[in-house]
Amino acid sequence: MRRKLVVGNWKMNGTREALKEIDAIESATREWDDVDVALALPATLIASAASLGLRMLIGVGDIHAADSGAYTGSVSAAMVSDVGGRFTLVGHSERRGEQRETNADVKAKAEAAYRHGLQAIICVGEAFEARVNGKAESVVAAQLSSSLPSTAAGDWLAIAYEPIWAIGTGHTPHLDEIAEMHGMLRESLRDQIGQEAEYVRLLYGGSVRSDNAAEVMGVAGVDGVLVGAASLDPTKFVEIVRAAR
Repeated sequence: MRRKLVVGNWKMNGTREALKEIDAIESATREWDDVDVALALPATLIASAASLGLRMLIGVGDIHAADSGAYTGSVSAAMVSDVGGRFTLVGHSERRGEQRETNADVKAKAEAAYRHGLQAIICVGEAFEARVNGKAESVVAAQLSSSLPSTAAGDWLAIAYEPIWAIGTGHTPHLDEIAEMHGMLRESLRDQIGQEAEYVRLLYGGSVRSDNAAEVMGVAGVDGVLVGAASLDPTKFVEIVRAAR
């Protein structure tokens, strides 16, 4: 049985003052051993957060595919691991869109995470045009197929479906649309990695809030959520974690 996973993505938010918010989340969820909790933090906070001895996983919103080199401003998987980070997001729509990252880029980043012992969450999702034109599933299936490393396995990899048009807009797909997409993703994983597909957790992301988290995580095939803005508020994020139990 796949345990529920609730991940907060802080994006470019948070200074050391925010460590008290992290501590509040940890204090409220530490004894809830029936759900996994994780925060993708700015790289500047990883070492400080990791030093708190948290039960929840601490990670980062993105890494570079190379282990080292002349990549000014970038952070490698080795660096994240070195300061106590345990996972990374890769392929978030803001990276695929604003930074023009390709599926090949995303795959290379996931492979880098694997090399250095990090867990990875590969993000996939369609734009509004693809949804209204009936191409949502084919677009997302193509992203998954081309982004998935050959070493993909449930002990280090999860997939997050985030429809681009739902991120930060307050809008979410209908529950049956979420179910259909997650069902397609599971079948695609089975085609690519066989039985191991049963152990890969599939998350939903895109305007997840405390008032809709329970129904989203109640959808068949949804193994957790990737939370944006609501994860910055400890009270709201803890309520979302509670909904996963």
